[in-house]
Amino acid sequence: MKTDLQVQQETKLRKIAEILSELGLSEEDYDLYGKYKAKLNESVMNKENKNGDVVLVTAITPTKAGEGKTTVSIGLAQGLRKLKKDVCLALREPSLGPVMGLKGGATGGGYSQVLPMDEINFHFTGDFHALTSANNLISAVIDNEIYFNSPLNIDPERVVWKRCLDVNDRTLRDITIGQGSKINGVERKDSFSITVASEIMAVFCLANDFKDLENRLNNILVAYTKDGKEVRLKELNITGALLLLLKDAFKPNLVQTVEGGPAIVHGGPFANIAHGCNSIMATKYAMRLSKIVVTEGGFGADLGCEKFLDIKARVSGIDPKCVVLVATIRALKMHGGVLVENLKEENVDALIKGLDNLERHVETIKNFNKPFVIAINKFDTDTRKEIKALEDYLDSKNYPYSLASIHTDGGNGGINLANKVLEVMEKNKDMKLRYLYEIEDDLITKIKKVSNKAYGAKDVEFSDKAKEKLELYKKMGYSNLLVCMAKTQNSVTDDAKVLGAPKDFVIHVKDVSLSLGAGFLVVYTGKIITMPGLPIDPVAKHMGIDENGLPYGIM
Repeated sequence: MKTDLQVQQETKLRKIAEILSELGLSEEDYDLYGKYKAKLNESVMNKENKNGDVVLVTAITPTKAGEGKTTVSIGLAQGLRKLKKDVCLALREPSLGPVMGLKGGATGGGYSQVLPMDEINFHFTGDFHALTSANNLISAVIDNEIYFNSPLNIDPERVVWKRCLDVNDRTLRDITIGQGSKINGVERKDSFSITVASEIMAVFCLANDFKDLENRLNNILVAYTKDGKEVRLKELNITGALLLLLKDAFKPNLVQTVEGGPAIVHGGPFANIAHGCNSIMATKYAMRLSKIVVTEGGFGADLGCEKFLDIKARVSGIDPKCVVLVATIRALKMHGGVLVENLKEENVDALIKGLDNLERHVETIKNFNKPFVIAINKFDTDTRKEIKALEDYLDSKNYPYSLASIHTDGGNGGINLANKVLEVMEKNKDMKLRYLYEIEDDLITKIKKVSNKAYGAKDVEFSDKAKEKLELYKKMGYSNLLVCMAKTQNSVTDDAKVLGAPKDFVIHVKDVSLSLGAGFLVVYTGKIITMPGLPIDPVAKHMGIDENGLPYGIM
């Protein structure tokens, strides 16, 4: 099998202007970023609305075997396009952290990619650089206010805004700034998050338009005064500067699939820490321009899917018509106890045992009252007996499903899946989204409902620190916030080592924090951290540009 880069290098890309024209857009609706990328302008929202139906792609709990959720999203869109359907993708932008760390790329794979993958995986159109700069301008101004002892009277020990960087760097998790000479500022403890876990990213992706972005920025809580009063970003008087930094980044990016179909790639919050979905703007543009929109939520249905439906859908009014749950036989065997080095060996018993994890995520989707299709992302190592055992199980449950060979066959490998999705959408078109909790629920009830209905947890245990903060936030009038759970992606529990779908477990909430601009409470569980570290052998060590000027090492 060719590498992803080889597939790109052998693909004759369409000029992005051709795709823009097919979408019915004129020059006033976009700005070209070279031959193969474009920024979409707000005038797109003035076009005739096609009211595209949204298909949300999610997955079982991810493993080292890989599930290929983004690859399936792209392959599904390509399959729909093969069926002559008017379809557009809406995906997240990759973060440099995992690209340089473990993943090496996050634009799909094989013959189901978005291109140009080398550019999308790195600087792209500069969106994440703009977000990082905006975030750190806020930090710089806060410390400047403290240094000059401004009338804002900010307490150096109660600054809640963090600096950020879109690179995995564990040494920045806890730092001390302002050390040395007094001219370096006031010494205090500080910390960094990765850009994709920052509130600036959440605000950016949850804004319904540019005015909403401004309002959300103004509402961000950055610190407390020495007498305990809130300091909002509006009081720093830099919202205008932030909007200047973000005005071009806020425009969604249009690129293409391997097969030349439109793909809007914009925003990229992590789903284990943040809310895990591309921007509302990107999804709404795609809905305006096509009859069907294929999008995804990060990691498993317990994370990105839950946050798409409980947070993004609630903020935007979007109600997906179908959820596609991606599973692989390899991952199911891992959930059944097989080590990654033994996955090539046939093991039907482990596969059957691992189906508990699939069932957990099916239950999560059912709790939202959403119809679903199970996409079995096929690998060459899958045996006939394993495929038959999985099909027999799904048939016995009367679950709609389809095998997909989209990595090797592109859109042709996604046609059966596309047909099944269309069938399920038509059959269940009147099913309305049901949230896991109501706005009127108190914060503790919201956390418990998500833990029970999305993870299958028996109960939630709160640290004294979390209890104290939750009580304070209740008194401050913040019970109406949504909740954004920060939890390991490697397990439905808060323990990354626990595979499958255990019963009667407890979720441990260690801390909570306010993201008032985003409109949610971040709930930190288990050992979750907001700044990842690099692995012992990061992918960045194996990347470069060869003697022909071509990149290598990007997967």
